[in-house]
Amino acid sequence: MTVKLRIAVRDWDYLTPLALGDIRSEKLDVIVDRVGTLVSDPGEDEAHEASEMSFSRYVSLRDEGDTSIVGIPNFIMRGFRHRCVITSNDSGITSFEQLAGKKIGVTGWRDSGNTWTRAALRRHGIGVEDAYWYAGRLTAAHPITDRLDGFGREGRIEAMPGEQPMMDALREGALDAVFTPFMPDGYFGKDAGFRQVLPDFRSAELNYFNDVGYVPGMHLMGIKPEILAEHPWVAQELSDLLDESQRMWTAKRRKYAETTPWMIDELLKCAQDLPEDWNVSGIAANEAMINDFAEELHLQGILQRKLSVEELFPFYANKA
Repeated sequence: MTVKLRIAVRDWDYLTPLALGDIRSEKLDVIVDRVGTLVSDPGEDEAHEASEMSFSRYVSLRDEGDTSIVGIPNFIMRGFRHRCVITSNDSGITSFEQLAGKKIGVTGWRDSGNTWTRAALRRHGIGVEDAYWYAGRLTAAHPITDRLDGFGREGRIEAMPGEQPMMDALREGALDAVFTPFMPDGYFGKDAGFRQVLPDFRSAELNYFNDVGYVPGMHLMGIKPEILAEHPWVAQELSDLLDESQRMWTAKRRKYAETTPWMIDELLKCAQDLPEDWNVSGIAANEAMINDFAEELHLQGILQRKLSVEELFPFYANKA
C-alpha cells in the first residue's frame, strides 16, 4: 500500500522533478504544494503532513518541549551568507570589520539566515554588542509585523523607526548595511544603487567553507510524528526523494546552462571548489553544522542553553 504525503515547500528550482512526477517512489506518493510563505505552525497544519520550516524555529520548538513536528536532517535550503550583507554604492564599507559601530538592518532577529550571518561577522570580530541593530521589513511590499520576536534591547536591538522599509533607510543613509535573505526587487538593475559589502564575497565564502566544512543550512523538512509512528520509513524515503530530485535537476541545469549567459562558468567553478557531497543529507554528514548552529543560537542569546544533536533529532538518535 502506498502512503500519500502532502508537503508544503518553497518554490526551489531543484524540486521541479519531484513536483512534476519525474521522481517517484513505489512506497510514497508525494504531493508537492508550493508556498510563498513557510507554514507558520507545521504541527497544527491540517493541510500537510510535512513542511519546509525554519531551522531556528525548529530548534526553538525543541527547546520549548514542543514535539508536534519531527525534524528530518535534510536541509532543503542552504546558502552562504557573506553575499547577503548589502550596502549602498556610495558607501565606503568594503569589509565586515568596518561594520563595527554601524547601524545594521535585519529582517527578523532570530531568523536562521540572520543567525548564520551574525556568526560570519563574529568570525571577523563583530559581535552583537559591536553594532546597532534594527529589525524591519525589507521593502514597502513586505508586511509590517513584529520582527524583534521578544529580543529587542533599547539602544542595541530595536525596531525600524516608523516602520520605514530598510532599503529606503539604506538609500537615505539611515542604515549602513542590511542583511537580506534574498536580493530585493530591482537589485539586479544597473542603476539599483546597492551592492554587496564584500567586493569579492565568493572568495570569502569559499574561505569560510574551507574553515568550517559546510554550507549553512537555513531550512529543513519537518514531518508530523504520527506519520512516523505508523510508518517510520517515510522520513528516509522522503529525504531520498528530495535528494534525487536535486541530483536530476543539477544534471539538467548543467546540460541546459546556456539558457543563462555565463552560468556554465559558475557551474564549473562550483564543481571545482566544492566537494560533490557538499549538500548531503543525514545526521552524520551534518553533525558539525548542526552543533555550530545550536551553539550560535546560545551565544547570540536566542536560546538559554545549547541543545545537543540528540535533543534536536531524537527520532534518529533513538534509531541508532
